[in-house]
Amino acid sequence: MPIDEEFRRFKQIREELNLTQSAFADELGISATTADIERGRTRIPGQVVKELLKKYHINPLWLFGDSTQKYLHAEKLSINPKIVTVDNTGHENIVLVSAKAAAGYPNNIGDAQWFESQPAFSIPLPEYRNATFRGFQVEGDSMLPVLHSGEWIVGKAVDDWENLSDKRMYVIVTVDSILVKRVQKETHSTYINLISTNPEYAPIRIDRNEIREVWLVNSKLTFDLEADTQQVSLHSLHQEMKELRAEVKKLVK
Repeated sequence: MPIDEEFRRFKQIREELNLTQSAFADELGISATTADIERGRTRIPGQVVKELLKKYHINPLWLFGDSTQKYLHAEKLSINPKIVTVDNTGHENIVLVSAKAAAGYPNNIGDAQWFESQPAFSIPLPEYRNATFRGFQVEGDSMLPVLHSGEWIVGKAVDDWENLSDKRMYVIVTVDSILVKRVQKETHSTYINLISTNPEYAPIRIDRNEIREVWLVNSKLTFDLEADTQQVSLHSLHQEMKELRAEVKKLVK
């Protein structure tokens, strides 16, 4: 392994965290920026290696090229929401993340000011109490026929990997995107498979250490009821045509 690989991996960690060299230095307790380390001018101090393990679960052996396992103690990584907002009575809001805002969500996951700038509302029903909820707008057709592009879903915060079920849908917030998928765990592995309900989309295999938040999809808001009715009618017509063709084949025989 080239001697400069450790510096490349160090820079990779910073970029995945979306931190500037100065901000990363502050996180790691370095007096200056991390520029000299990334350029290979300064070796990575032991204290920095310790902070990388403590704060981000970075495996020191991976950092120096002696292991392919990037993270340690994946089961202890937090997938709780990083920021919640409250209304003027002190109750938690349901922040709405539109398809447009979703592009900036991972980069601002810890920025309270960014979240306060997003629209929010509350639902005065018992089903939306005693937990943290967030609204996300669906984009694309990967979850058809269950979810349609433009619809809104409400997710309930998940705080433990063991609570994930392969029979439910989740909003998965990674280091650079927001995905709505079913989740399939791999035994004895830090990887999970993200499954679409639309069979035209292949599963996405991802290291769960790249995941920042997980929200259980427990409800959806839809406004285009006429379109839904039309789709049901078209589906019924398609089914009737299949049955008719089957009957014709029987008659021919």
